[in-house]
Amino acid sequence: MLIQAICYIVLGYVLGSVMFGYVIPKVFRGIDVRSLSSDGNPGTANAFFYGGAVCGIVVLFCELLKGMVPVYLAAKEIGTQNLAFALVMAAPVLGHAFPFWGGRRKGGKGIAVSFGVLLGLYPMFTDLWLLIFWYLLFTLVIIIDPHSFRTAVTYLCWLLSGICFQLSLPVVVGNCLISCIVLEKHREELKKKNKKQIRFGFRRN
Repeated sequence: MLIQAICYIVLGYVLGSVMFGYVIPKVFRGIDVRSLSSDGNPGTANAFFYGGAVCGIVVLFCELLKGMVPVYLAAKEIGTQNLAFALVMAAPVLGHAFPFWGGRRKGGKGIAVSFGVLLGLYPMFTDLWLLIFWYLLFTLVIIIDPHSFRTAVTYLCWLLSGICFQLSLPVVVGNCLISCIVLEKHREELKKKNKKQIRFGFRRN
C-alpha cells in the first residue's frame, strides 16, 4: 500500500510539473505567455487571454486532467481513508506550483489543477462544490479585489467549510496542503500594498 501511494504521489507531481499553460500556447500559437503577461504565470487565465478561447479551453482541460487522473486512480487503489491520500491530492498542485524542472518562478498558481484534483474525488463532489461556491460568492456576490486577496479568502473559507462538513481526515489534510501551496504562490502579490476592496455585486454604482 505504501509503495502504491508513493507511486501515485510521484505520478501526481510529475504530471503537475507539465506546464500546459506554457507548452500549448507555445506550440500552437508561437507565444510565450510568461513573457507576455505581467505576472509571468503559465496558467489557464493567461492562456485564454493571450492564446485565445480555443487555446485556453485546451489548456483548461489538460490542467483539470493532470489533477484528476492521479487522484482518481489513487482513490480507487488505496482509498480516500488512507492518510497518504492527502499527499496524493497535494502532489499535482505542488508540481504545478513548483515544477521539478524550473522551481518557483517557472510554476503556476495552482488554481485550475486544484479543481482537477477535486474532480478526481468522484463520486464525492462535496469538496468540489464547496470550492466552486466560495469562488462564485467572492467573484459575483461579495466581490473581493484584487484577485490574489480573493483567492486567499476563498481557499481559507474552503478549508474551514470542509472541516464543518466533516469531510474525511485525509481529504481535509489534502485541502490544507493545497491551500498552503496556493497561498504561498500568491504571497508576493498579497504583500504588495494594493488596495484591498470588498463590495457587493448587486449594488449599483
